[in-house]
Amino acid sequence: MADEEDPITRDDLAQSIRSARGEVDAQVGATTAKLVPLAIGGGVLLLIVAYLIGRRVGTTKSTVVEIRRI
Repeated sequence: MADEEDPITRDDLAQSIRSARGEVDAQVGATTAKLVPLAIGGGVLLLIVAYLIGRRVGTTKSTVVEIRRI
């Protein structure tokens, strides 16, 4: 016959979820501290590259309008 165990209660489930979430939160906190400066640096680098590319394209493809008085 099957062994009879105590039924799983709502408190058992809540405790299990809290312990798993605590482990995940600890890992996320450690990783976030490393990734924030990296993400900021990448964003700044991306802005600088976009500025330089836009500046170059703007000078090479700008329209010259000549106005003459008659």
